[in-house]
Amino acid sequence: MLESHLHEWLNLFVRWFHITAGIAWIGASFYFNWLENNLVRTGPQKNGISGYLWAIHGGGIYRLEKYKTAPEKMPKTLHWFKWEAYTTWLSGMGLLIVQYYFNASLYLIDPSVMDITPTVAVMISVACIVASWVAYHTLSNMLENKPMLLSLIGLGAFMLVAYGLTHVFSGRGAFINMGAMIGTMMVANVAHVIMPSQKALLAAVEKGETVDPKYGAKALLRSRHNNYLTLPILFIMISNHYPSTYGSDLNWLILIALIVVSAGIRHYFNIRHKPEKNVWILPFACLCLLSLAWVTQPKAYQPSVLPVIQQDSLQRESSKVNSEVVQGSTVLRSDLDRRAHVILVERCASCHSAQPSSTMFSAPPAGVMFDTKEQIQSQMLKIYQQAVLQKTMPLGNLTKMLDEERDVLARWFQSHQ
Repeated sequence: MLESHLHEWLNLFVRWFHITAGIAWIGASFYFNWLENNLVRTGPQKNGISGYLWAIHGGGIYRLEKYKTAPEKMPKTLHWFKWEAYTTWLSGMGLLIVQYYFNASLYLIDPSVMDITPTVAVMISVACIVASWVAYHTLSNMLENKPMLLSLIGLGAFMLVAYGLTHVFSGRGAFINMGAMIGTMMVANVAHVIMPSQKALLAAVEKGETVDPKYGAKALLRSRHNNYLTLPILFIMISNHYPSTYGSDLNWLILIALIVVSAGIRHYFNIRHKPEKNVWILPFACLCLLSLAWVTQPKAYQPSVLPVIQQDSLQRESSKVNSEVVQGSTVLRSDLDRRAHVILVERCASCHSAQPSSTMFSAPPAGVMFDTKEQIQSQMLKIYQQAVLQKTMPLGNLTKMLDEERDVLARWFQSHQ
């Protein structure tokens, strides 16, 4: 019990730090891309200046200027923006380890998708994260002057990876691995492209050499890539709270659609102050999101294929009503209620109880408990959605809930509608 309690607090601290660092990094990315898009570049400029901008914030008025390359003499104090990215990635990897690697059988593996050991699952995850950066970096260098071709190849690669991950890991594990891969590409852009380019630029200034504009252009390009990936990774960060996305049979396609739509939304805000802006992008993206909500709506339940005798037996049980049966403080009014209650106690209450017997939790996840009939009744819809339709519960199906038992829960839910 103490171990699970300490693990929960460790998870909380790492997650808190990760979100705080992420806000700083993404906020800086949004701001500097906004700044780049809003610089005044027309009219007379100071020598060496490519654009300027006036702004007001917090009671103060600012004038910001961007050099074409660099000033003749560098100032003593120059602010760098790198630790926001590094701390976000480090804390994100820490969270991946604490929640997903330490509990791989719970969050990363789904035996119905692929029955692998936690060690194998972690090895596959790490290999995917490393390979994603190598592949992306190589393609970006080859196609840095062909952004449209790079985007199309990148989209195709994302589709293949999403499809592959959802056929190896649980839906939740696949989504978070995609997030780790994208986050690694973004921070590696900072560490291996943006920062070296900026250091090369400064070194040229200090030596009195002519500054090659390619350094700034290369750093700006990778910064743009990061900017377009921010909304997709933000969605992935919160996706584990929404089983209707990762729990769908089309979870890989939903993931790709949300990546494309969110990148499109980012594109709208990147160009909305430019003459060539396309006002249709934002409403079209919103329409796509509504379409995704419609596509992912729960479908009619299809019971598993059971022997005819067993099917008939279950149907008779669902229609048979007994006198009230008292178990402790819980009143069960039919055999179907009784069977559903027994299934939930055996398969779910080890976690969802006031005092979980599972060593992985010191308190019921999300405060959901199945100790009494009233608690079970209040969660009936969520039980039906997550245990029957989406099959995302129990987590990793650690308690081995059978399809026949999901059938019983389906009939139990339908009998109360």
